[in-house]
Amino acid sequence: MSDDAFLARSLLTPRAVRERAHRMLALALDNGLDDLAVDLGRLDAVADYVIDTTRAAYPDLAVPPHSRWRHFTAGGFDRWGMIADVRGWTDAREAARAAADLAIVSVLLDAGAGAAWRFEEGVTGETFARSEGLAVASFAMIASGVLSADPGDPIRVDAEALENLSEEELAGAFQVSDDNPLAGLAGRVELMRNLGTVVDEAPDVFALADRARPGGIVDALVAKADDGRLPAAAILETVLAALGPIWPSRIELADVPLGDTWRHPALVTGDATTGLVPLHKLSQWLSYSLIEPLELAGLDVVDLDGLTGLAEYRNGGLMLDLGLVALKDPADLARVHTVDSPLVVGWRALTVALLDTVADRVRAKLGLDAVSLPLAAVLEGGTWAAGRRIAAALRPGGGPPLLIASDGTVF
Repeated sequence: MSDDAFLARSLLTPRAVRERAHRMLALALDNGLDDLAVDLGRLDAVADYVIDTTRAAYPDLAVPPHSRWRHFTAGGFDRWGMIADVRGWTDAREAARAAADLAIVSVLLDAGAGAAWRFEEGVTGETFARSEGLAVASFAMIASGVLSADPGDPIRVDAEALENLSEEELAGAFQVSDDNPLAGLAGRVELMRNLGTVVDEAPDVFALADRARPGGIVDALVAKADDGRLPAAAILETVLAALGPIWPSRIELADVPLGDTWRHPALVTGDATTGLVPLHKLSQWLSYSLIEPLELAGLDVVDLDGLTGLAEYRNGGLMLDLGLVALKDPADLARVHTVDSPLVVGWRALTVALLDTVADRVRAKLGLDAVSLPLAAVLEGGTWAAGRRIAAALRPGGGPPLLIASDGTVF
């Protein structure tokens, strides 16, 4: 492996995300970013707002980890429990593969719905929007068997079905119409097809004990465990290595695709990675969401804080809306920003670093430690919910504070 390839692969880790995010925070605190500033004087206010939000939802502070599984119970319905009862898996590993199928597809389709889109769930008669709506819609799609290549086993996802998914099929499953537009529909279809191709071409990861399916990653991760224990960081590193090629062509270094990695001119290093800021939001969201399927398979996932906070618009919106991060030019609130702009890259990086800082302050105020309140619980309790809460209070429709042109594969 060349030196540059080694450096490229070093960016495909949560350690690199955290280290470079904190370097961006140091730059901001030294007034080294052109368009963003950080005011740590607002840290207590943010921590108090997060604590208030957390206590409202979890008065006993027994907060579950942040993952897609929280959204599968939207409206108070145990959807997974219902289909598990009907399917009646007798093998825990097979149930875990199916759960991982669901988590992977649903997370990869969870890149922001837009303010107008809604999903009406036929089984419950309830209507959902945003992340919950995308979760319920993807759950319903998989439960219908549209992504299975086996008519006798509809509750699974096969590489073959993903590769052949059409835009019309996904639009139909997500109830997309002129009156109910879904942001980035074409990008989501491309992502699903790419997922199918990558899964099909990596049997050593996705077909160790079954036909090629996304949930086959469970078997690969079980093999990486030591005496039934698997560090959370190993999930992300496996996800990035195995699923990296699914993302649209962005930045590559030494022929290694870097996924959710972007350039920022202020971050200077002395090697080929200069300017590169890895964030891996959806891959980390996926890693968090694979913890429960892996637990179904009998693994103990440890060191949850080996993963980082998520660089997305709820956590980032919290920082902007409560003044922990500030725009140097207020006119930027009215502009539309691309995801590769220095402002958005910087905002997302600062979000990751400040989530660590906020989590530490929240724990200090509550008298808890990282074992009793890991970062995943701070996110769930937490910063993500607080970001949604403040957005709803400040803006009709509860959208993010920045206007972002997204292709459905980042947020």
